[in-house]
Amino acid sequence: MTQRFPAPQAETLLRWYDRHARTLPWRVSPDDRARGVMPEPYRVWLSEIMLQQTTVAAVKAYFQAFTQKWPDVMSLAGADEDDVLKAWAGLGYYSRARNLKACADVVAGEHGGRFPETEEGLRALPGIGPYTAAAIAAIAFDRPASVVDGNVERVISRIHAIETPLPQAKPEIRERTAELTPQTRPGDFAQAMMDLGATLCSPRQPACALCPWTDACRARASGTAETFPRKAAKAAKPTRRGMAFVAVRDDGAVLLRQRPRKGLLGGMSEPPTSVWAPDAATDDLSLAPLQLNWRQCLAPVRHTFTHFHLEMTVWRAAAAADVAAPDGHWWSTPEALGGEALPTVMKKAVAAGLGKD
Repeated sequence: MTQRFPAPQAETLLRWYDRHARTLPWRVSPDDRARGVMPEPYRVWLSEIMLQQTTVAAVKAYFQAFTQKWPDVMSLAGADEDDVLKAWAGLGYYSRARNLKACADVVAGEHGGRFPETEEGLRALPGIGPYTAAAIAAIAFDRPASVVDGNVERVISRIHAIETPLPQAKPEIRERTAELTPQTRPGDFAQAMMDLGATLCSPRQPACALCPWTDACRARASGTAETFPRKAAKAAKPTRRGMAFVAVRDDGAVLLRQRPRKGLLGGMSEPPTSVWAPDAATDDLSLAPLQLNWRQCLAPVRHTFTHFHLEMTVWRAAAAADVAAPDGHWWSTPEALGGEALPTVMKKAVAAGLGKD
């Protein structure tokens, strides 16, 4: 006989959320929301952009620093893009920072500082895709949008024991989530789904006994929860190689330049680097920005991007205090270096060049 399962109920999850909602700097609590306090769309948007491909723990400090520096969309629109990139340094996926500034400019210039309330209107803004538009519409404006992030994919795939692997399963997961999304409190429901996946329905060792939907979960009943969602095999990432040149002046200043605005790490700062390619040279000192006595650091800097691994051989050299920076470069003093828009991989390279590896 086929085992029957009760349908998961939004009301059951919302009752759980009312008791166990996470306290997050961008969130309005269920109690405050019940009293009529609505989230600020700017803070919802900013948090959702920051949380793409990044953990909550990593985002909290950045979010608080951003909102102290730029408390609303109008102030962010008035900021210099280079300052935004500096504030973003370390969060990764730097196109998000450029799109953040572009979106703030559009909201300020074309919408009077007010975010559109509909998914359609939100998707017309730079850097806002289907997921982010649904999240803002639901959380900030209580629109009954279907919000599906990685946590929600895991919850829904387990509840229904969806055998189709990701990413092919995404349409079915969105459809199942839409069926569950209530007309009342859709914003709280979206956040409850995220919290359920983040706290109980975790990738490993899910706390099924504490889950409000445990009786409705097919994967829990079969003892296979940890195997969901099914995932298609990933192709192996290629490895690219390159060189980084860390020149250090007598006063401790480091030679930097800005990467091209378009492309990977666009607009961010870096010590001069070579082209990254699988067969790129790692000892061609003709590529160095200055004629100095370059010495190779012991170990390459390794970093993984979305589509490839990178190994950069770091070369370092000492420069006299009167050595001029080449065109398009500048010397960053020890006091200024911490505020430069250095992405994580470039911080690793500079640290290696300074002997801190």
